[in-house]
Amino acid sequence: MLDIKRADLVAAVAGSGTMGRGVVQVLAQCGVRTLVFDAKPGAARAARDAIAQSLARLAEKGRVTQAEVHATLERIEVVDSVQALAPAHLVVEAIVEQLEAKRELFHALEANVSEDCILATNTSSLSVTALAAACRRPARVAGFHFFNPVPVMKIVEVVAGELTAPWVSDVLTRLAQRFGHTPVRCRDTPGFIVNHAGRGFIPEALRVLAEGVADFATIDRILTEAAGFRLGPFGLMDLVGLDVNHSVHKSLYAQYFGEPRYQPSYRLEPRVAAGLLGRKSGRGWYIYGKDGAAEKVPEAPTPEARAAQVWVAANAPALKELLAKLGAQVESGAKPSPEAICFTAPLGQDATTTALQLMIDPARTVAVDPVFGFARRRSLMVTPVTRPEVRDAAHGLLAADGVPVSVIRDSAGFVAQRVVAHIVNVGCEIVQQRIATPEDLDRAVMLGLGYPKGPLGMGDALGGAKVLTILEAMHAFYQDPRYRPSPWLRRRARLGISLLTPE
Repeated sequence: MLDIKRADLVAAVAGSGTMGRGVVQVLAQCGVRTLVFDAKPGAARAARDAIAQSLARLAEKGRVTQAEVHATLERIEVVDSVQALAPAHLVVEAIVEQLEAKRELFHALEANVSEDCILATNTSSLSVTALAAACRRPARVAGFHFFNPVPVMKIVEVVAGELTAPWVSDVLTRLAQRFGHTPVRCRDTPGFIVNHAGRGFIPEALRVLAEGVADFATIDRILTEAAGFRLGPFGLMDLVGLDVNHSVHKSLYAQYFGEPRYQPSYRLEPRVAAGLLGRKSGRGWYIYGKDGAAEKVPEAPTPEARAAQVWVAANAPALKELLAKLGAQVESGAKPSPEAICFTAPLGQDATTTALQLMIDPARTVAVDPVFGFARRRSLMVTPVTRPEVRDAAHGLLAADGVPVSVIRDSAGFVAQRVVAHIVNVGCEIVQQRIATPEDLDRAVMLGLGYPKGPLGMGDALGGAKVLTILEAMHAFYQDPRYRPSPWLRRRARLGISLLTPE
């Protein structure tokens, strides 16, 4: 087995674009002699120059010393042929995302490197197994998937193909630790960990939009302010690019043979065709000014009306307490009086279903999402027949203390409930399929996607039983296998144990 601490360790990077350049930098910074090759004349030299500029900026900020900059650059050696990579103990491939091109490169590498040299691919979407199967020694081939920008995104997915030898994954794991990244190990499946787990956030938000539950800006506000995400799904799409998102969605859906949980949305196709790609085109879901900042989407003003007399469903004591603090007279009867506005707090159900189950008047019924608290933003859901004056009076009351309120149309699971439950469910299915361990899944998602918690951590924070209730109610309402609960979630929720509990 290769000792990654050996003083004479030699690594090579084939491909010196944005990703390859970042891999070269982290390898050289941790003390490894690093060979750089690019088939395009001058590209590898330009990459070394770009790394020098990047390190100089770090030195100006005091993050590295001039001596460290000099030593790092001394370890980077530009070579002009695949043959010159022969001394390498491992090679990281970071060329164009095309299977045949990568196979051709690996064939050339196998003709020149030693028999025990590790061949690692930085592919984000291709099968590591398919790439390795074309090699003479497939056991030494593995995935080593970095995220952009490599020096900043401190995570790398170590992907074992069907033929990858265990020692190869072990070596790559230790190498990642040597240059300060967090390695997460996974099986070779479409999307690996991070792109796979990401199928919960944006696709479900697009489904909410397509149902007409709320506009894109309202969905973003709810998920950032109420649910705690750093960036909303539509802002994230604009950042990454709608074309990139749509391509990934379609690719993973196809690779999973039409798995309903990963179904793409028709809402992206026309926007991509229109060139509304996000920040890079100046307009996506949001419009961006010359300074790159998104124009704010105005929010509807708060009505002046205030509900004076309310009835609250028995399962919502926190909502009852809030409305009393806001100045409403809260009725105590089992059924509402004819004058009262009826407040409910369903889990996974829509306001219509809740009103009918409670046998209260849907025309004067509203629902408030209780799952994420009431401190930062409140979601108010109406039935199709809720009277406008009832809606406005409920809105005015909920916003009486200055906390913003988002008014949405009827939706099984509101907005935040259904999106977060979908994220949790997709994560549970990843570990159920043994693609990654529970710990690696949550680490990967927090580092790679910037979520406040990993999918399983989110589930534990809300309570597995609560997430299961939400999904079962949504599944019952929509009759869509998209919302069927994962066996991993169902068993742990029923046992009352953490979703992070391994088997």
